[in-house]
Amino acid sequence: MDSFTLLPLTIDKVTNAVLTSQSSPQIPHLQSTITDLNSLHRQILQFENAIPPPPGLVNPKRSAQINKLRESGNAAFRKQAFGEAIKLYSLALEMCLGRPHWEQSALVREESAMIYSNRAQANIAMRSWAEGMCDAEMSCGLKPKDNVKAWYRRALCLKEMGKLEDAREVLEMGSEWEAENQGKTDGDLRALLKDVHKAIEEKEKLTAGTA
Repeated sequence: MDSFTLLPLTIDKVTNAVLTSQSSPQIPHLQSTITDLNSLHRQILQFENAIPPPPGLVNPKRSAQINKLRESGNAAFRKQAFGEAIKLYSLALEMCLGRPHWEQSALVREESAMIYSNRAQANIAMRSWAEGMCDAEMSCGLKPKDNVKAWYRRALCLKEMGKLEDAREVLEMGSEWEAENQGKTDGDLRALLKDVHKAIEEKEKLTAGTA
């Protein structure tokens, strides 16, 4: 039969922790269960909101801060303060990727893809090809479609590092993703692909001539 057992539980007025003065034979491991409950309570309090909101809710203050850091990075880039731009983009990324898990994952992907692409451009301006390629690759992975600039920057870095075949593969992959934008926004991809093909042909002729 179902039964009700009144447990000797109290709540600490300062910490709001659940306390028990004695163990109950009807409830095995009561003390360990209460310890786990209090531990979970302390962990939840570490979040920006004591109680996690419903899934999908977005913190507008964090969104505004991320956007402000990104815009500040753009302003620094326009002033050719590329190191400062990279620092600001990195702070924006840290804040973006630190969003609570209950917020929309699509928003995190969109925000971080844009910031990674921006930081890639700043790295390119500093001729930091490896760093720029890694950032652009992250951007492409997060948002493969409607992200022409990231595909272009990723391939450009590979070309500048002498990885022509890899650059061609990236450009062909990017062109497939951006097929719907042909004639509108993928002109840079096609132009760079033409340059890469030409560089590959010249390299093959040089190799054949020295063989």
